[in-house]
Amino acid sequence: MVFTPELIAEFELLALFNLDNTQEGIKVHNSANPRVQAAVTRLFQKGLITQADGGYLTSLGLDAAEHVQALRTILLPTPA
Repeated sequence: MVFTPELIAEFELLALFNLDNTQEGIKVHNSANPRVQAAVTRLFQKGLITQADGGYLTSLGLDAAEHVQALRTILLPTPA
């Protein structure tokens, strides 16, 4: 499996969600980078977020965000 730039952009957006507060969403403005705008649209189309411009995580989106954020924690080096 190849991690495409599009998939990485989706991972990056999922990593922005605050898992400690599921009532906190994100908003991607129309002035945002087109790569980010496209990624948020794909996440909405996949049923991971509630709005085409962000919103809140769905149940499936919460699972995905938890996995992305756990993987980030595992793979990033720990400060010395």
